[in-house]
Amino acid sequence: VMRLTKPTLFTNIPVTCEERDLPGNLFNQLMKDDPSTVKGAETLMLGEMLTLPQNFGNIFLGETFSSYISVHNDSNQVVKDILVKADLQTSSQRLNLSASSAAVAELKPDCCIDDVIHHEVKEIGTHILVCAVSYTTQTGEKMYFRKFFKFQVLKPLDVKTKFYNAETDEVFLEAQIQNITTSPMFMEKVSLEPSMMYNVAELNTVDTAGESESTFGSRTYLQPMDTRQYLYCLKPKQEFAEKAGVIKGVTVIGKLDIVWKTNLGERGRLQTSQLQRMAPGYGDVRLSLETIPDTVNLEEPFDITCKITNCSSERTMDLVLEMCNTNSIHWCGVSGRQLGKLHPSSSLHLALTLLSSVQGLQSVSGLRLTDTFLKRTYEYDDIAQVCVVSSEVKQ
Repeated sequence: VMRLTKPTLFTNIPVTCEERDLPGNLFNQLMKDDPSTVKGAETLMLGEMLTLPQNFGNIFLGETFSSYISVHNDSNQVVKDILVKADLQTSSQRLNLSASSAAVAELKPDCCIDDVIHHEVKEIGTHILVCAVSYTTQTGEKMYFRKFFKFQVLKPLDVKTKFYNAETDEVFLEAQIQNITTSPMFMEKVSLEPSMMYNVAELNTVDTAGESESTFGSRTYLQPMDTRQYLYCLKPKQEFAEKAGVIKGVTVIGKLDIVWKTNLGERGRLQTSQLQRMAPGYGDVRLSLETIPDTVNLEEPFDITCKITNCSSERTMDLVLEMCNTNSIHWCGVSGRQLGKLHPSSSLHLALTLLSSVQGLQSVSGLRLTDTFLKRTYEYDDIAQVCVVSSEVKQ
């Protein structure tokens, strides 16, 4: 049994000396004549030839395990009904990897039966390749033997995720991916497959001269023990965005799909399990801002648009809006007005006008919603910030 892996570049040990030493130019000439060295750079250890692997090497989760199995008849007799079976034993299951389950009629002396098996490794830990051979001798005696080959499957990547819940029902996912192997990786693809309620936008590219360029540059190699952050924005689909109670309780976001290559193009792929977030707690009534200007003029009115949502799934509310002035922000309009009944999981949009009497970054505060049915008041402060400048400065 021999594991099939990609070849590696041949490394030679350069031997050289000064021209005035006893060997003279002999060593330098031998290196130039050596077919394994790089022409013009003979003193480099890295050659331009490939060499077959001399040991089993490391195998990582997500890679494809390939092995060559050869059964050779060392005797001088013909054997019959040869059956070769290859199983892979893991900590949780036993898999049959044999390409064919049919027996070979006969095997002559100095002949062999060859088979190549492939398996995408999906578990870490100890794996045992069990090769069993059964055959019948010329005398009719049935013979059987097995060989075991043990190897360890290692973890190639360390993946950590962080979730940020925005006020607009958007969810930002930061994925930190660390290469914990001993060799560089070429990150071919890192994508997020969202759940059925979300659309995803990747925030890992920038537009340069009309073309999208990766924020990691043109060479997306991840060196050993290096970490890279990927950012994604998930927005609820239109049919679910209007259902506040539905989108509020969604905890399943999606799963990451990671594809990389190592050495001479050996491919690996990992797919995480479904990523879970903590569902945000909005309470019974949720107030969010739909529109608000970034910069406003001092002592000049400006408009904002609020969205009020009844997050209850079974109770209708009768709401009253009150506006309380602060030291810097003053509300324009009538306080204590009736907003009417708001049914479960429904929302309404509200246009409000404000005025700021102080320059600088000011916080919008002072909104109060009262449910007349339960006599319960909900307070909303520090809803957003606006930059207040003098009208002369803005002009």
